[in-house]
Amino acid sequence: ARARGFSSSTAARKDFIQDLYLKEIKSYKPAPAAKDAHVGVVKAYALPPAPQPPTLPSDLAAELSAYDAAEPTKADAAPVKAAGQEHAAAGAAGADAFLAFLEADVKAEVHH
Repeated sequence: ARARGFSSSTAARKDFIQDLYLKEIKSYKPAPAAKDAHVGVVKAYALPPAPQPPTLPSDLAAELSAYDAAEPTKADAAPVKAAGQEHAAAGAAGADAFLAFLEADVKAEVHH
């Protein structure tokens, strides 16, 4: 049978670096923060102004009649085409051309 010897009386080695570190940590006192340290960092809060309720015009009937009498204008001038804007000009044709395109019959391609 083998027996291993175990001795608890080994000389304890001191770790001087750890002792010095712990001593410095225990003796550290942080500088107290000044009472007015927040000045200049924190902005003062001010409530936003209250919104004003909408008001109706004083002469609503006159404005409505002026709106009804106004003739809608249409931009008849064709836009100037720059290089690479063929798609933009095709989209400017209007809703009627788009509806005509959607209603057109789609011809199926015949593959032999």
